[in-house]
Amino acid sequence: MMLEESSDRQQRLEKFLHAVEAAQKLQDDIIKYGLDAAYLYYEDVDGNWLEGWDEGEDETVVESILRFLESDDLIAKRLRQELENTNKSILLSQIAVELEKSLATAEAERIFAVKDMLIAIFTNQQNNQDISIENNHLQNNQIDLFDLAKELLEKLEEIVNKK
Repeated sequence: MMLEESSDRQQRLEKFLHAVEAAQKLQDDIIKYGLDAAYLYYEDVDGNWLEGWDEGEDETVVESILRFLESDDLIAKRLRQELENTNKSILLSQIAVELEKSLATAEAERIFAVKDMLIAIFTNQQNNQDISIENNHLQNNQIDLFDLAKELLEKLEEIVNKK
């Protein structure tokens, strides 16, 4: 055990010394070459790296879903159109949060979780059993909602799998 601690300390010390040497070399190069030292350390100094600066930042799943819902994707447009048709004042950010929750369910249940969430949004009901028979518009559109849920789920899984 004592030997392992000594070896670990030695490795950390060597790593630290290499980092100090690299920092000293960078400082020497900056003193020697000025701003042109950047060309020694980065190949594409004059490129468009500044425009893509924030592309490397991690986006949360909810932010990715919200960006999708606000996009020109046909499925996102279809969902927004349904919202407009039902005159619901629900925010896309609220839908994004609910969709993320749906993705957290078991894979076999996701399609039903998304469909139930859509039904709840469009009817102000909490689950499929609460839908009254008088709501003929929804009864006629249940297949459409299921298709929308299926397409929406496929897109969401693509988004999540890219992360």
